[in-house]
Amino acid sequence: MNACRWARRLGATMLLLFCLCRVSAAWAEDAKSGTPAPEPAKTEAKTEEAKSAAPAPDPHVSQDPTGGTVGGDYGPEWAGAAKPGEPTMDEMKAQILKLRGGLNLFWTCLAGFLVFFMQAGFAMVETGFTRAKNAAHCMGMNMMVFVIGFIGYYICGFALMFGGFGALGTLGGANLQDGMFKIGDWGICGTKGFFMHGFFDSQVLAFYMFQMVFMDTAATIPTGSMAERIKWSAFVWMSFFITMVTYPLVGCWVWGGGWLAQIGAKWGWGMGAIDFSGSGVIHMVGGWTALAGAIVLGPRIGKFDKKGNARAIPGHDVPMAVIGTIILFFGWFGFNPGSTLAATDGILSVAAVNTMIAGVFGGFSSMLYMMHVHQAKKPDVGMMCNGILAGLVAITAPCAFVSPTASVIIGVTAGVLVVLAVVFVENTLKIDDPVGAFSVHGVNGLFGVLAVGLFACGTYGAGLNGVPNVHGKFGVLGMFPIGALDPETPWFYMGQMKAQLFYGVVDALFVFGLEFAFFKVYHAVWGLRVSEEDEIAGLDVPEMGTPAYPDFTIRESHAGVAEMTAEPAPMPVAVKKPSPA
Repeated sequence: MNACRWARRLGATMLLLFCLCRVSAAWAEDAKSGTPAPEPAKTEAKTEEAKSAAPAPDPHVSQDPTGGTVGGDYGPEWAGAAKPGEPTMDEMKAQILKLRGGLNLFWTCLAGFLVFFMQAGFAMVETGFTRAKNAAHCMGMNMMVFVIGFIGYYICGFALMFGGFGALGTLGGANLQDGMFKIGDWGICGTKGFFMHGFFDSQVLAFYMFQMVFMDTAATIPTGSMAERIKWSAFVWMSFFITMVTYPLVGCWVWGGGWLAQIGAKWGWGMGAIDFSGSGVIHMVGGWTALAGAIVLGPRIGKFDKKGNARAIPGHDVPMAVIGTIILFFGWFGFNPGSTLAATDGILSVAAVNTMIAGVFGGFSSMLYMMHVHQAKKPDVGMMCNGILAGLVAITAPCAFVSPTASVIIGVTAGVLVVLAVVFVENTLKIDDPVGAFSVHGVNGLFGVLAVGLFACGTYGAGLNGVPNVHGKFGVLGMFPIGALDPETPWFYMGQMKAQLFYGVVDALFVFGLEFAFFKVYHAVWGLRVSEEDEIAGLDVPEMGTPAYPDFTIRESHAGVAEMTAEPAPMPVAVKKPSPA
């Protein structure tokens, strides 16, 4: 894999150097022959003349499914006088722009592949933190949520979310996503691209692939909070609902040009709702859905004693969960830097480094808290995993807008916050969340949304959501340590904080309310939860038809049904055959 990746990078670099060398050669030839360079005014006149002579392109016809014109359609307007056999400067410029578009397209696809690999990490974390008798059920959900989610997103999810998004600036191509349903001037949802109809275009399809794996992350989060007791049929319909309704609507409001993105330009609240990679759009949607599902389902049998005190139900494979966490950390480098949709955007490296910083410090702070503050006084491998993931979730929204110092603060805070949230949800709210899905994604997703309003330093972000100026600082604290406020716009930073707070509240209330209603209705009509007998026996055979570990037997321990152990089944004894006489 490394060799292929470096080979592709080397090829792209060599192609870029070749184009630059051709430009240099053309300049050198002109200087040697004494031919003066074309005057800018004449070149512009020729360009304008070519533009007027060429017919206006139809954006709905100039589709390019092969990607042959990646980076833009550079036709007659780039034509200019040249010596026979030599490209003009305008043609060279067009080729460089085409190369830039190709690099951006390649990076977007590569980042999408990395995010897709995160599904393996989610499957391993969730399965490792649950019991062996439910391993096949947990693995099955984490595999099929991608399949089901893809179908739902293909049918209507992408259309509702990005049907009115507009042209893809970094990828080039035609403006095909131009249908938006509005109430007044406020965008609500897209109206084009159902079943991907009319989107047979290389740039739009690359964008779809990248957004589809994002959707998969939001859909898989609730499976962790509802593990070990949800019916398979209920899981299927839950996956369709979140990918076809809940996630696309929130995504349109923030990323698709919808009303939360417009509050900056219309209400003067900073730049409107800002979420670079999805702390709110992805992780809050998944996390608050997880909370609603866990409440309606109720706790696992044996989780709480008669007095309401929580009992620990250890996962059956901690090493699997650790490996899954490492895979998720790796995939996050596609998650956050990939949201640039451009290999040529320098903020890519900033997002990558800030992502690494927050994840590292999240895991470290959770470890220290468990060792020195929590009553256990032990580092706790599970909490270290959740601390790393909490730091990654919290930095997802602000990764492109904050300094490395702010990333340290975000990571440290998230690592402690996830421990406090797990304890509060379990001991105070009496909600059973087997893997801490709500604490990691719901709580720290909200913190990540607010972190933009707290720590954004204003170096990057001008022009987002139609607000052209940042004026140096748009977070309350900005670049740490706190600097002087911009005298031209002293309240601009507070406006961004208001936008982020409003966005976080709307996200949480809408997602929790909608999903809670869905789960309540479904549970009343068809039932969300498996029978008590199936839950005690384990869901692998009753729900899936096959055990995850057929070479092992699962038995009840003396402590009761809540504690299950696995031991090797008796091995057959080989019978020695007598030697032939």
